[in-house]
Amino acid sequence: MASTTAQSSARGDARDEPPPDAERDEAPQERLDRNQTELMTELRVAGAGVQVLFGFLLIVPFNSRWTALSSFDRDVYFVALLCVAIAAVLLIAPMVHHRLLFREREKGYLVRIGNLDAIVAMAFLSVGLTAILVLVTNVVFGGLAPVIVGIVAAAAIGWLWFGVALAKRESR
Repeated sequence: MASTTAQSSARGDARDEPPPDAERDEAPQERLDRNQTELMTELRVAGAGVQVLFGFLLIVPFNSRWTALSSFDRDVYFVALLCVAIAAVLLIAPMVHHRLLFREREKGYLVRIGNLDAIVAMAFLSVGLTAILVLVTNVVFGGLAPVIVGIVAAAAIGWLWFGVALAKRESR
């Protein structure tokens, strides 16, 4: 078996790792504890970045150049603001759920809903980031540049955040 695994790794097969249901040397409760710890760490990192981005977006309308923006720019800004706000809410939600269900033996539920919240938050954040790039590109360059930047940004973020992992999952 070890030689098969070594051969598989050497070839770079998609199956060079144990299957997702392979048992680790941990009890179910230990697995939930580990999953929750990993999830909360990821949420802290993503949440901090999203909150900073949201803070910057909140001050944009108070800039002196705000009145010079076109209605298109304002619409794109508002889409970005809403998407980043929704992402922030979704990234904070698992902590609120954890506090409300503390010591209620709902760790499995908390891990599942926290995972879902994080994935949906990243979808909203991808739209928000794309909108921000479109807005800035339109203000700086105008013309066709924001369309190109928007398409490239959406494709890159979509592939790097979602496509790579989903392709890996499908290859199994």
